[in-house]
Amino acid sequence: MRFAEMTAPEIQEVNRHNVVVVAPIAACEQHALHLPVITDTLLVTTVAETAERQAPQAILLLPTLWLGASHHHLRFGGTLSASVETHVLILRELLTPLMNDGFRRIFVLNGHGGNIDTMQTALRSLQPIYRDRILGAASYWDIAQREFAEIVEGPRTIMGHACEMETSMMLALRPDLVRHDRMRNDLETEDPTLRGLFLADDMWQRTDHGAVGYCELATAEKGRRMIHAAAARVVEVVHSLLQRPLPQ
Repeated sequence: MRFAEMTAPEIQEVNRHNVVVVAPIAACEQHALHLPVITDTLLVTTVAETAERQAPQAILLLPTLWLGASHHHLRFGGTLSASVETHVLILRELLTPLMNDGFRRIFVLNGHGGNIDTMQTALRSLQPIYRDRILGAASYWDIAQREFAEIVEGPRTIMGHACEMETSMMLALRPDLVRHDRMRNDLETEDPTLRGLFLADDMWQRTDHGAVGYCELATAEKGRRMIHAAAARVVEVVHSLLQRPLPQ
């Protein structure tokens, strides 16, 4: 079921106990030299819509929220962003009417790394108000991390930025938007003695041209497999959330 394509009376008829509201969130930001700024939004939307087609009675799919917390990309230009504080508020405001309308299970499906902190903070702040609900959130590449790692060829097996994974999926989805002649690996340098440490550097400070990873290894075939794997994991998570008892 797709929220945006339904009438208000049809939404009111949805059984609140037998559905998971899936809320895709993403960004509109620079993606190095070769990918469009709408990459994150296109990818998470495709994963979410593919999952909804596979489980239409279990998923109530919201329209994708394309504005993300992307201030760490601003110095490259080509980026629209909400501040961290504003993005937390936006997510709270997005989800609150749904829970006030009786929906029991929420799954925020993320497509942008900068949203991880904000979505977790938003759900943490909502949980004391809605203790009898299931509030979950994950980036699609995290729930499919094992599957993605088996597909990639480069040494980086976790999601980067405009990397082998994102570029492969864009080649599968919208090859017309990929600037093939501008694909250049951009390898983030890491100090092994600082492993496990969060550094609040922006992308200008961390990278050469706004990417992290091995985009030159991307192929459309790998991208199709990644999209399929991510959507299958979304469906699996949704079914598990429906089986999970509501908290008391």
